[in-house]
Amino acid sequence: MQDEPTPEELTMAVAYFLRNDIAPVLSGHNAFKLRVAINALDLVTRQLRLEEGSDAAEAARLSQLLGQQGSLGELNRALADRIAKGEADLATPGLSEHLWQTTMDKLAVDQPNYGSYKRELGASAATTKPSS
Repeated sequence: MQDEPTPEELTMAVAYFLRNDIAPVLSGHNAFKLRVAINALDLVTRQLRLEEGSDAAEAARLSQLLGQQGSLGELNRALADRIAKGEADLATPGLSEHLWQTTMDKLAVDQPNYGSYKRELGASAATTKPSS
């Protein structure tokens, strides 16, 4: 492990620099390419921040769902095999919830400003809010 700055801090700093110091002076196709690069840096930053926790949660859900241990890749392959063989489907207890949460975790990295994602986050927060 390296000392500070962390990879997350580095990608955030580069994106900030590009967004605030370089983008204002560009136009046309170069401005578009810069926006693409900034978006990629923002995505990498979110992945660095969220991946470890979401991957661990996904592996735990899969282990429980499948009744076996393994790496995340192995567990996903085992689930895909069961689905392909007809041994698991949306009626399988816990599967639809697992797929939904996995999708939400991936959207948190890839498209956190996606309208439907934000709506679902709001709906989820409203149903899990403790009553006063």
